[in-house]
Amino acid sequence: MDELGDLVDVTTLAVALISVGGTLSGTLGGTLLSQRANREQNQRADREREQEHHEHATETRRDLYARLNTTARAYRVAARDAVEAAERGESVDPVLLDAAKEAWADEYSQAQMVLARDILDVASALNKALGVGYSVVKQLPSSPDLNGAYQRAKTWFSEPLSDGVYLLRVTLRHDLGVETEPHFEQTRVRMLASLDGARGNLARLLAVERAQTVGRVAGIQ
Repeated sequence: MDELGDLVDVTTLAVALISVGGTLSGTLGGTLLSQRANREQNQRADREREQEHHEHATETRRDLYARLNTTARAYRVAARDAVEAAERGESVDPVLLDAAKEAWADEYSQAQMVLARDILDVASALNKALGVGYSVVKQLPSSPDLNGAYQRAKTWFSEPLSDGVYLLRVTLRHDLGVETEPHFEQTRVRMLASLDGARGNLARLLAVERAQTVGRVAGIQ
């Protein structure tokens, strides 16, 4: 009987140990599964936040690029229209051109802080070219050769400056991945050099005319 009792006690103890072990194993296994699930959930949440951040950054960049393109075109068109109106003998409202100038200046000022180097090079060159175009309009009334000045202005706005606005648009589209021309870098460098060269030549001509105008005024006085 004692042996039987001992056997029962051992069996009971074994069952109890197995039960406790099973409970501990189940609890530990459940904890590990829960931790893995939480870890996977956190990783998924991190990926989603990263994706949302990337999408937001892309959308912000796309909006900035769109505004740059729009204001650059509007600035060129306003200056060209002012030249054509003056040639027709119509009164020119300076407010329209000045508003277009300020709108571009605002967007360009913001863009300087975020644009990549190659895009900023294009935007900077275009900014200088647009500035020269503004001077072209302002100097028309005092030009010693109005017919020549009108022709020179129309050529500037329809060719070099138009190409500059186009270059900015294509450069922005390439950065967004909308356009993918294999040899675009060479094209960009060539067009940028052409724009800078034309702008420099026109700026020198305008400077000479300003000096001549000042000389004439001084002579009259």
